[in-house]
Amino acid sequence: MAAPTSKTLKDLNGKWNLNKELSDSPDAGLALQGIGYLTRKGIGLASISITVKQYEGPAKQPAGPAGDGPFTHIDIVQSASGLTSTQELRCLDDHAREHSDWLFGTVDGRSRWARLADIEGAYLKQGWLTTGDGNDDTVVVNRAVSKGNGWTATQVWGFQEIKSQRRYCRNVVIEKGDKSAEFRLVYDFVE
Repeated sequence: MAAPTSKTLKDLNGKWNLNKELSDSPDAGLALQGIGYLTRKGIGLASISITVKQYEGPAKQPAGPAGDGPFTHIDIVQSASGLTSTQELRCLDDHAREHSDWLFGTVDGRSRWARLADIEGAYLKQGWLTTGDGNDDTVVVNRAVSKGNGWTATQVWGFQEIKSQRRYCRNVVIEKGDKSAEFRLVYDFVE
């Protein structure tokens, strides 16, 4: 289902399902991240959902140099049928925090608000809905650097028009050495 107009980057609360028909395949990116063939195939077959809790509060520990906030927090539980779920606790204060899970290992991740003009990389900038008045071109940028596998993942989150419907999307670029993979994830709003 298309994202209701009440859902914005200031309110992503709820459950969202990955729409695999509208999304690009993440397989090449997962391979660059060192995810094995069988796990990638399992991910490709699984139904994937995210449950989002978004709120304002003080920075998560360790707190960054930006002060006490308040900052936007986006806590996500990602579930895939037949696979173990993962949890992401994002604080949009642009401060690196270590995170570990069974799929990606240990990474240093940071999240922030950003204007489209401040984002590097044409793929990450493309497709975002704005009114053109210069006041609504803010997106969420997440960057994770693997501590053991040598890859970097950059995601930009926002809303795009896909087949004449407003959808929550993520443009993703995975880089490892001189190789890279780009893909877009498109989500259906559930509740």
